[in-house]
Amino acid sequence: MYRPHPFSWVPADGQRHASIDARPGGGYPTGVCVATLCGHQLIADNTDRAWLWETCPDCNAAAHVLAEVPMPPAAGAR
Repeated sequence: MYRPHPFSWVPADGQRHASIDARPGGGYPTGVCVATLCGHQLIADNTDRAWLWETCPDCNAAAHVLAEVPMPPAAGAR
């Protein structure tokens, strides 16, 4: 399976989180416990609605570090 980064996104606990746990084809199934980059063990919610949740800011920052892509400047800082 193609995985361009060492992490995958997973909706859980009301936000989209990132995880370096092995990701099954089709994503983490709803109900599976996943370790997130923000340091929590959360239950995946792989539903259409959950993918529309906000991104966890701590997971986003950690994912940018792993991807070696700097965070964009804040909207007000431009």
